[in-house]
Amino acid sequence: MAQSQIPEGVFSLLDTDLYKLTMQCAVLKYFPSVDVEYKFTNRTPHMRLNKEAFTWLQEQTAKLANITLAQDELEYLRRHCPYFSSEYLSYLQSFQLRPADQVTMKFIPVDETFGDLDITITGLWVETMSYEIPLLALTSEAYFKFVDIDWDYEGQEENAYQKAQRLFEAGCVVSEFGTRRRRSFHTQDLVVKGLVTASTEQSLPGKLAGTSNVYFSMKHSIPPVGTVAHEWYMGIAALTNDYEHANELGLRYWLDCFGRGVLSIALTDTFGTPDFFRAFKCAVASRASASDDGTADDSEEASQSHRPASYAEVFAGIRQDSGDPKEYLKLASDFYKSLGLGGKIIVFSDALDVNKCLEYKELAESYGFKPSFGVGTHFTNDFKRRSDRQTKSQPLNIVIKLSKAGGRPAIKISDNIGKNTGDSDTVRDVKRRLGYTEKQWTEGDEVRRW
Repeated sequence: MAQSQIPEGVFSLLDTDLYKLTMQCAVLKYFPSVDVEYKFTNRTPHMRLNKEAFTWLQEQTAKLANITLAQDELEYLRRHCPYFSSEYLSYLQSFQLRPADQVTMKFIPVDETFGDLDITITGLWVETMSYEIPLLALTSEAYFKFVDIDWDYEGQEENAYQKAQRLFEAGCVVSEFGTRRRRSFHTQDLVVKGLVTASTEQSLPGKLAGTSNVYFSMKHSIPPVGTVAHEWYMGIAALTNDYEHANELGLRYWLDCFGRGVLSIALTDTFGTPDFFRAFKCAVASRASASDDGTADDSEEASQSHRPASYAEVFAGIRQDSGDPKEYLKLASDFYKSLGLGGKIIVFSDALDVNKCLEYKELAESYGFKPSFGVGTHFTNDFKRRSDRQTKSQPLNIVIKLSKAGGRPAIKISDNIGKNTGDSDTVRDVKRRLGYTEKQWTEGDEVRRW
């Protein structure tokens, strides 16, 4: 494809991660009038945009206002995502972003050429949650279009194919999670092509489970995958100021929205995994609303089994996204054993590469888990310098996190101090309230994770 023909930017509402749509569906149902704020953080602060990159980013952000859900995209969601309510799909049909009203973007010069990027997003939670993924993808694309230009697309599809071959040969179940920090839209397209080719070319013990990007799942006919992000628990905790029960309330709303056996991989580390496990072992609580989602209520379940199931029983598994995976596996194994449960899924999703996947697979299986891997930046932003094919072209490490909900600070504590986000006073207070034990993983340097 000629350089001039390579698509750039974001041009579909489905060019996002599935968990943004599932959370938007739940927020529409339970928190449709809540106002929030999001903030951008560059964890690689030495990698700054120049003025040209910032101008391009502004232009691409403004274009987000022109995107609407296409009819074929709506039909795809109806066929392949049956857990979305008719109310939510109707909402999406008329949904449009309003960046002029909701996004404030500033370039703060540090010298004549480069500057720090400041992004604040404000508005209704149900609307503004849709900015995170496209704005991160566009920021990364802007950097590698105007700042670090010493790279090209040579070998990207083949690289993804070779990585997938190694993973599938080892029996790994893999999903592509790379939208947020992709080098460009075209990069992700090449990567998914390579993964799909590897998955269909020959019979191997591993498999491609899908992609988190709904647009590419539709384009390449593979499943969209994902469940929930930290934002869900962060928002609920901020709204209620009840951090002691926020995890349980988040689980309760989630089941009531989607039903049991659906979207049932739980994210554990928003306020530290030990606190999540305290909620996870609780009996499934009564319904959070009176709407019918087709699931049995607790009275029926109790009459059949003489006791209500715990959330740990109802959810198919958990996702590990921060801290030391080895410590996490021991903690998770002890937790499930204490409940007499086994054979659960663990999805690893934190800064993975092929070697880490192979290592964690062997260890997870030794504990009796069924491992799965969501690989992101190692797929969609793994480049060498064009001028020196032996030198890595470093990816950005950038995030956009919920910073307020309902006027209160929203925070994330995580299982690694490097991933703490939000108001420092609130972070300290919540750590005290939850009896949080500080975690610092020596391999968890957020400046250089890949």
